[in-house]
Amino acid sequence: MRQFDLCLSSEGSEVVLATSSDEKHPPENIIDGNPETFWTTTGMFPQEFIICFHKHVKVEKLIIQSYLVRTLKIEKTKSKEPVDFERWIERDFVHTEGQLQNEEILVHDGYCTYLRFIITKAFDHFISVHCVSAEGLVVSNHS
Repeated sequence: MRQFDLCLSSEGSEVVLATSSDEKHPPENIIDGNPETFWTTTGMFPQEFIICFHKHVKVEKLIIQSYLVRTLKIEKTKSKEPVDFERWIERDFVHTEGQLQNEEILVHDGYCTYLRFIITKAFDHFISVHCVSAEGLVVSNHS
């Protein structure tokens, strides 16, 4: 089976919640496939966003491109609604002065319908998330 980026809006995924929104840098930019666009927070932490796949998927690798993120927690659920999340991954990022952080995370037990990304700490008051990519497979089209 062919693996592809499950997070892309062109694959039917969407950001169903974000704790902050700037009209010039909306949360949809995280999954639009364009590295030039991004979502930015409006200060204060934690900040979070939830990606809905609208199907049951198996994520095998996550790639997160961001700027000034210090600590990220990722939770997942197999529920039909964005509820009953379970802790999955917690990662501290390295501060990269003047360039994007590019985190690749190989994952296990990546079965989910939603992913919640919680930024608990940052290197500044404002951060940006440029891209979240989830390589994996569609398990079933019925979420």
